[in-house]
Amino acid sequence: MKVLTKKFTLQTEGFCDIRDVTPMVLETLAESGCVRGLVTVMVPGATAAVTTIEYEEGVLEDLKKAVERLAPADLPYAHDRAWGDGNGFSHVRAALLGPSVSVPFGPDGPALGTWQQIVLLDFDNRPRTRRFLVQVLGEGKGS
Repeated sequence: MKVLTKKFTLQTEGFCDIRDVTPMVLETLAESGCVRGLVTVMVPGATAAVTTIEYEEGVLEDLKKAVERLAPADLPYAHDRAWGDGNGFSHVRAALLGPSVSVPFGPDGPALGTWQQIVLLDFDNRPRTRRFLVQVLGEGKGS
Protein backbone atom coordinates (compact mmCIF):
# COMPACT_ATOMS: atom_id res chain seq x y z
CA MET A 1 0.00 0.00 0.00
CA LYS A 2 1.33 3.41 -0.94
CA VAL A 3 0.32 6.84 0.35
CA LEU A 4 1.16 10.15 -1.31
CA THR A 5 -0.04 13.50 0.03
CA LYS A 6 0.50 16.72 -1.89
CA LYS A 7 -0.36 20.25 -0.79
CA PHE A 8 -1.54 22.86 -3.25
CA THR A 9 -2.47 26.53 -2.98
CA LEU A 10 -4.61 28.76 -5.13
CA GLN A 11 -5.93 32.30 -5.01
CA THR A 12 -9.69 32.64 -4.69
CA GLU A 13 -12.08 35.56 -4.79
CA GLY A 14 -14.52 34.34 -2.12
CA PHE A 15 -18.31 34.72 -2.41
CA CYS A 16 -18.78 31.23 -3.92
CA ASP A 17 -15.70 31.26 -6.14
CA ILE A 18 -15.51 27.79 -7.73
CA ARG A 19 -12.18 26.38 -8.93
CA ASP A 20 -11.58 23.18 -10.86
CA VAL A 21 -8.87 21.20 -9.04
CA THR A 22 -9.15 18.06 -11.18
CA PRO A 23 -5.82 18.75 -12.95
CA MET A 24 -3.99 18.73 -9.58
CA VAL A 25 -5.73 15.47 -8.67
CA LEU A 26 -4.65 13.87 -11.96
CA GLU A 27 -1.10 15.17 -11.46
CA THR A 28 -0.95 13.62 -7.99
CA LEU A 29 -2.36 10.31 -9.22
CA ALA A 30 0.27 10.14 -11.98
CA GLU A 31 3.04 10.99 -9.53
CA SER A 32 1.89 8.32 -7.06
CA GLY A 33 2.47 5.43 -9.46
CA CYS A 34 -0.65 3.77 -8.06
CA VAL A 35 -2.98 1.90 -10.40
CA ARG A 36 -5.94 1.48 -8.06
CA GLY A 37 -7.09 2.94 -4.80
CA LEU A 38 -8.73 6.04 -3.40
CA VAL A 39 -7.92 9.72 -3.89
CA THR A 40 -9.18 12.28 -1.39
CA VAL A 41 -9.28 16.05 -1.83
CA MET A 42 -9.65 18.06 1.38
CA VAL A 43 -9.67 21.80 2.11
CA PRO A 44 -8.78 22.78 5.67
CA GLY A 45 -10.81 25.67 7.00
CA ALA A 46 -14.38 26.44 7.95
CA THR A 47 -15.40 28.63 4.99
CA ALA A 48 -14.56 26.44 1.97
CA ALA A 49 -15.77 23.11 0.61
CA VAL A 50 -14.98 20.44 -1.96
CA THR A 51 -17.47 18.63 -4.19
CA THR A 52 -17.95 17.39 -7.75
CA ILE A 53 -19.88 19.06 -10.55
CA GLU A 54 -19.81 19.60 -14.29
CA TYR A 55 -17.45 22.57 -14.59
CA GLU A 56 -19.61 24.46 -17.08
CA GLU A 57 -20.69 28.10 -16.70
CA GLY A 58 -24.43 27.38 -16.64
CA VAL A 59 -24.16 24.68 -13.97
CA LEU A 60 -21.73 26.79 -11.93
CA GLU A 61 -24.18 29.71 -12.01
CA ASP A 62 -27.02 27.38 -10.99
CA LEU A 63 -24.99 26.05 -8.06
CA LYS A 64 -24.14 29.57 -6.88
CA LYS A 65 -27.82 30.50 -6.95
CA ALA A 66 -28.81 27.33 -5.10
CA VAL A 67 -26.21 27.97 -2.40
CA GLU A 68 -27.47 31.54 -2.02
CA ARG A 69 -31.02 30.21 -1.53
CA LEU A 70 -29.84 27.68 1.10
CA ALA A 71 -27.74 30.12 3.15
CA PRO A 72 -28.36 33.70 2.00
CA ALA A 73 -25.50 36.13 2.55
CA ASP A 74 -27.82 38.92 3.68
CA LEU A 75 -29.41 37.15 6.67
CA PRO A 76 -28.34 37.96 10.22
CA TYR A 77 -26.10 35.15 11.56
CA ALA A 78 -25.24 34.53 15.22
CA HIS A 79 -21.60 34.07 14.18
CA ASP A 80 -21.53 37.64 12.87
CA ARG A 81 -22.91 38.98 16.16
CA ALA A 82 -20.22 37.08 18.05
CA TRP A 83 -17.24 37.86 15.81
CA GLY A 84 -18.27 40.83 13.68
CA ASP A 85 -16.58 39.48 10.57
CA GLY A 86 -19.70 39.19 8.41
CA ASN A 87 -18.96 35.70 7.12
CA GLY A 88 -21.48 33.63 9.06
CA PHE A 89 -23.10 32.60 5.77
CA SER A 90 -19.79 31.19 4.52
CA HIS A 91 -19.46 28.89 7.53
CA VAL A 92 -22.97 27.53 7.02
CA ARG A 93 -22.40 27.00 3.29
CA ALA A 94 -19.12 25.17 3.89
CA ALA A 95 -20.75 22.92 6.48
CA LEU A 96 -23.56 22.02 4.08
CA LEU A 97 -21.21 20.93 1.29
CA GLY A 98 -18.37 19.52 3.41
CA PRO A 99 -14.57 19.84 3.34
CA SER A 100 -13.67 16.78 1.27
CA VAL A 101 -14.51 14.27 -1.40
CA SER A 102 -13.04 10.82 -2.02
CA VAL A 103 -13.01 9.14 -5.42
CA PRO A 104 -11.93 5.59 -6.24
CA PHE A 105 -9.52 5.16 -9.14
CA GLY A 106 -8.25 2.34 -11.31
CA PRO A 107 -5.96 1.92 -14.30
CA ASP A 108 -8.22 4.21 -16.33
CA GLY A 109 -8.05 7.02 -13.77
CA PRO A 110 -10.52 8.38 -11.24
CA ALA A 111 -14.06 7.00 -11.38
CA LEU A 112 -15.59 10.33 -12.38
CA GLY A 113 -18.42 10.73 -14.85
CA THR A 114 -17.72 12.06 -18.32
CA TRP A 115 -18.60 15.64 -17.35
CA GLN A 116 -17.71 15.47 -13.65
CA GLN A 117 -14.85 17.46 -12.16
CA ILE A 118 -13.61 17.95 -8.60
CA VAL A 119 -14.02 21.54 -7.44
CA LEU A 120 -13.05 23.71 -4.50
CA LEU A 121 -15.58 26.34 -3.44
CA ASP A 122 -14.54 29.39 -1.43
CA PHE A 123 -17.49 30.87 0.41
CA ASP A 124 -15.67 33.48 2.49
CA ASN A 125 -16.46 37.19 2.15
CA ARG A 126 -13.00 38.15 0.87
CA PRO A 127 -10.25 36.86 -1.41
CA ARG A 128 -8.12 34.12 0.12
CA THR A 129 -5.07 32.03 -0.50
CA ARG A 130 -6.56 28.57 -0.13
CA ARG A 131 -4.51 25.49 0.50
CA PHE A 132 -5.86 22.04 -0.09
CA LEU A 133 -4.59 18.49 0.11
CA VAL A 134 -4.73 15.66 -2.39
CA GLN A 135 -4.01 12.29 -0.86
CA VAL A 136 -3.65 9.04 -2.78
CA LEU A 137 -3.96 5.71 -1.00
CA GLY A 138 -3.42 2.87 -3.39
CA GLU A 139 -1.58 -0.05 -4.89
CA GLY A 140 1.20 0.21 -7.41
CA LYS A 141 1.81 -2.10 -10.34
CA GLY A 142 2.36 -5.64 -9.15
CA SER A 143 1.19 -4.92 -5.58
